[in-house]
Amino acid sequence: MKRRNFIQATLATVPAAVIYDKFPAKRNKKGFKVNAGKDRFDQPIKYRGINPNDVKVSSKDTDGQLTLLEYVGYEKIGPPLHVHFDQDEIFYVVEGEYLFQIDTERMTLVAGDTVFLPRAIPHTWLQLSEKGKLLYLLQPSGQMEEFFKKMNELKGPPSQELIQQIHLAHGMKVMGPPITL
Repeated sequence: MKRRNFIQATLATVPAAVIYDKFPAKRNKKGFKVNAGKDRFDQPIKYRGINPNDVKVSSKDTDGQLTLLEYVGYEKIGPPLHVHFDQDEIFYVVEGEYLFQIDTERMTLVAGDTVFLPRAIPHTWLQLSEKGKLLYLLQPSGQMEEFFKKMNELKGPPSQELIQQIHLAHGMKVMGPPITL
């Protein structure tokens, strides 16, 4: 009887050990607040030198499981058509109007709308309003924070070859030009 109790107790601890291994000790164990208009680490990233693209929840906080960013746009621009090899993206429009393209399908989103962009599917977006704000989540995180920091470091407009090189180094590939008005 004692042997059976030992085996049952041992088997009961296996799920806990498996779950514990998925959440290593380095993970942030405390909650935190990120103030409005601020970056998680007070290291703001400006997309194209103008538009704040702040990290709200970092891959460092989630052991690479997800990243949450806030983009505030002051230009009618968007990224080139691109693909993420390993990340899904979810965009939530907080303010403004955007045109999203997923593969060849286009759709207009306004404040309150959400769009899911699956990994390995080409996509892009274009801000249609004078000002806009997006919250977007990447899952898993991948190297997006590093990608934005690298692009932010560039002095002057990069060549198409350099843009592609930076995308490839961070788990993405440019598939075509951005949407234009």
